[in-house]
Order: sequence, then structure tokens, then C-alpha cells
Amino acid sequence: MVPDSSATRLSLISRIRVNDAQAWQELVDLYWPLVAFWCRKRGIADADVSDIVQDVFFAVCRALDGYQPDRKNGCFRSWLWTIARHKITDVLRRSHRVPDARGGSTAMLATNQIPQSETDELAGFELPMELDVNEASERSQYGLLAKRALRVVQDEFEPKTWEAFWRSTVDGIPVAVVAAELGLSTASIRKYRSRVLRRLREQLGELE
Repeated sequence: MVPDSSATRLSLISRIRVNDAQAWQELVDLYWPLVAFWCRKRGIADADVSDIVQDVFFAVCRALDGYQPDRKNGCFRSWLWTIARHKITDVLRRSHRVPDARGGSTAMLATNQIPQSETDELAGFELPMELDVNEASERSQYGLLAKRALRVVQDEFEPKTWEAFWRSTVDGIPVAVVAAELGLSTASIRKYRSRVLRRLREQLGELE
């Protein structure tokens, strides 16, 4: 484990831009299930999902140099959804099956659920201990996405930092209670939580 005080990893997008193959694989591992979910929600047959998701990531690879995390205009998920929507619509149009454009609207409404500053709460981005991977709701898919990202970054933090984050954010225990349990100040709990949340957003491509 690398102590959080000395962790100096670049954001996921920054690593991809310096040709870090592992970073690209992390991006695909994080977002492939979400893009596949969007495909199925728009009516794409299971047999075609994999090919379309591959096309989406090819497009992402070509366009990534132009992506800029922008709190005003939306996060990486919003940008990814725009690419995926065009690919999905093209396929449906060719097959003369273009459904109501509402598919993915929840994705757009939820793009700011990850905190926009280090000191924000998770703002409704639920991270329950157990999630059904087959649950057909956007909220559950975003929870799974966040959990995948958290698994990647967990080893970058000291145990006390991680426990302060997990208990106060994922378990939803009041900061004052967590502080008393861990023998820390409430300010320390908020600092540790903010540190993990910022790293989460970096791993999700929403900060550089």
C-alpha cells in the first residue's frame, strides 16, 4: 500500500495522454459495463452490444485529446454518453429502429452526482455495500461504476483515511460519530473524505 501522504498518481486522463496502456485498460474496465447498459436500454440486441461498445471506445480513443473536464458543461460520463448516443442512434437508424430519445436522459441528469469540489458530499451518488449488477436502473449502474473506481484507488490510501471515507460516505454515518469512533477530529474526517473523493473523480476522468 502506498500511503496517501505520498501518493502522486496522475489522473486517469492524464495517464492515457502520456500513452499509459494500463490507464487505458482501467478506463475501459470502468466504463465498458456502463456503455453496454446504455446500449441495452436503447434497444440494442445483446448480440450487437459488444461491437457497438468497441466502436464507442474507438471513437473515445480518437477524440480523447480534445476532451477537457469542465464542471460547467458536464463530466466525463456526459461526454461519453454523447459519443455513445451517436453510435447507438446510427445503428438503430440503419436498422430502421430509432426509439424515443429519452434513453440515457437519466445519464445526463446524473452527470453531476460526483462532487464538484473536494469538500462536497457525494450529493446522492449512492454506494451501497451490495448492488445488483443486473438491476436496470441508471442509479445502480452509477453506483457500480463508482465502486469499480474505488476498488482501483483503495490501495493508494492509508487504512485510517479509507475507513474515515467509507464510514462517513458509503455507510452514511455522521462525521461526528466516525470521528469519535476513530479518535480523530471532525476536520480530519472531512479532510480524509475529501481526499478520497477527489481521487475518485480523477479516476473517473472528471478531474485532471
